[in-house]
Amino acid sequence: MIDQVRPADLAAWFAQDADAAPVLLDVREPWELQTASVAPQGFTLVSIPMNEIPGRLAELAGGDGQPAPRIACLCHHGARSQRVAAFLHQNGFDSLANVAGGIDAWSAQHDPSVPRY
Repeated sequence: MIDQVRPADLAAWFAQDADAAPVLLDVREPWELQTASVAPQGFTLVSIPMNEIPGRLAELAGGDGQPAPRIACLCHHGARSQRVAAFLHQNGFDSLANVAGGIDAWSAQHDPSVPRY
């Protein structure tokens, strides 16, 4: 089951496991990142376009005995990020969430300084 987390509730979702590194995985395309992006606040922002995820899974795994990170996936409205979260789950990642409504909801509900497109 992939958690659906509103942007305003993301910090609380990350805090549920203080031992795991909080990662916001932005799966949008580079042009979208240039248009609108979030500022990392209490989490690491990792940008990997959706179509590159399969070849870059190792970048998301915990290494050197570290616990696997808690990963919240973000896209424009939440559909691509949901698919990526499901793919990650199928590949052994357990602590996953989808940012409900994507960066559009992030701007509308959490940080109006993020441009909408």
